[in-house]
Amino acid sequence: MTSSPVTDVSPRGRREVPLLEADSQRSAPSLNKGDAETYAEWFSLLADPTRVRLLHTLSTSPAGAMRIGDLAESLAISQSTCSHHVEMLKKVGFVVVDKVGTSSMVSVNPACCTGLPHAADVVMGTLSSPPCCPEDLPADVTTRPVTEEDMPTVLAIYEEGLATRNATFETKLPTAKQLQTKWVPGMAWVAELHGQVVGWTAVVPVSDRECYAGVGETSIYVTESARGRGVGKALLFTQVTEVDRAGMWTLQTSIFPENRASLALHRSAGYRILAVRTRIAQLDGVWRDTVLLERRSEIT
Repeated sequence: MTSSPVTDVSPRGRREVPLLEADSQRSAPSLNKGDAETYAEWFSLLADPTRVRLLHTLSTSPAGAMRIGDLAESLAISQSTCSHHVEMLKKVGFVVVDKVGTSSMVSVNPACCTGLPHAADVVMGTLSSPPCCPEDLPADVTTRPVTEEDMPTVLAIYEEGLATRNATFETKLPTAKQLQTKWVPGMAWVAELHGQVVGWTAVVPVSDRECYAGVGETSIYVTESARGRGVGKALLFTQVTEVDRAGMWTLQTSIFPENRASLALHRSAGYRILAVRTRIAQLDGVWRDTVLLERRSEIT
C-alpha cells in the first residue's frame, strides 16, 4: 500500500479531527478544546459498563456481526435496552447497523478501533514517548537477513497474505526479482521457527529523492500456521532496531482497520496512528479504508 499524510477521522468516519503535532523538543502535543470535546463524547459513552460489554461482545463475535436479539440475549438485557445502547453507540460511529431482511445486524466500526486508541494516547500524553520496540520476544524464533534461497518461501508467505484480502491492495504475486528490486538494500529479514522460514519483513523507499533517503515504508508477513507464536514480534524488533542502526529516521506503514493484530503489533514497536484514510482505494471493487502509522527514530 502507498501512504501520504492526511487528517485523522473520528470513529464516526465523517468528522475530521486534526492531527496533534509535537514541538521541536518532542514535548507532549497540545490538546485543543474542540478535540477535547470530541474525545470526551467518546469516553462518556463508554462510561456505561453495558455499552463496554456490548462492544466487547461484538468485537469478539466469530461472525463479526450480531442481530439485536442475539446481542441482547448475550448481554442478558431486554431487546429495547439493547437497541437503546446500540443507537447511542451508532450516533458516534462506534458501531454500524445494517438491515438484512427484517433483522438489524450490528457490527463494530473498524475505524473506532484506531481512532479511540489514538484519542487515549493524546489525552494521556504518550505520543511524545512511544515504545522503542516489542518486548517479551519468543525464545524459539530467530531472525536473519533474507537470502536468495529464502525467496520461494517468502513468495509463498506473501501469497497467503494476498489471499486474506486484509493485508495489501496487491492482488497479483510478483516474481522474486520484482519483489527484491523494491526493497531498500540490506533492509529485508526472515524469521525462522524450528529451522523453517515462517515470516518476513522488508523496507521499501518512499521516494527516490535524496531528501527522503531515510524514510521507508514497511511490510510484514507471517505464515498462517505460525501466527500467534510471536513471529511478527520478533520480525518487528529486528526491523526497527536494524533500521535505527542504519540511520533511517522514519518508517511508515498502512494497515487495514480490520487487521487489529497488526495494528497492535506496530503500536508496540513505537508506530503511532496518524490517520484513518477513508475509502482510499478499491480492492476487488470494494472501497477500503487504511490506517496510516508512522515511527520516528529517537536516534536522529
